[in-house]
Amino acid sequence: MTHEKTPVTPAIRMLRERNVEYTVHLYDYVEKGGTAVSSRALGVDEHDVIKTLIMEDDRGNPLVILMHGDREVSTKELARTAGCRSISSCAPEKARKFSGYMVGGTSPFGLRRPMPVFMESTICESSKIYINGGRRGFLVGIDPVEIVRLLSPVMVCVGVVP
Repeated sequence: MTHEKTPVTPAIRMLRERNVEYTVHLYDYVEKGGTAVSSRALGVDEHDVIKTLIMEDDRGNPLVILMHGDREVSTKELARTAGCRSISSCAPEKARKFSGYMVGGTSPFGLRRPMPVFMESTICESSKIYINGGRRGFLVGIDPVEIVRLLSPVMVCVGVVP
């Protein structure tokens, strides 16, 4: 698919402005289908589909955590790493307020509000990952090195097998 057919989201605007190479992957979004649905639709390993999760610390400060699709976040370990007492998922309305994106379509690029970004360190072991492009049913394929370059995330080891 060419970039002309790409949905224009704040994420795509940012990637274009920064001259990032990416591939476009549209699929039929399934409510609460998660990365299992998108990885099957794209024919890729769920481990290479990266979730963008908006969470908040015990003081109500938002943060982003990027995690493999087949892993869960240990919020206890993430809180320890982030230097706070606890971290929890945001309610969908709050996550949308912080990020500017609907849950299921949250991209780490082009966020409405600046937030610290944490990234599972093993994501960098993949040569290509698939991450939300800012709309439900829309992923971009990208080299994880670009995420590091663009977002300067804090590398963490907080992923657990469900």
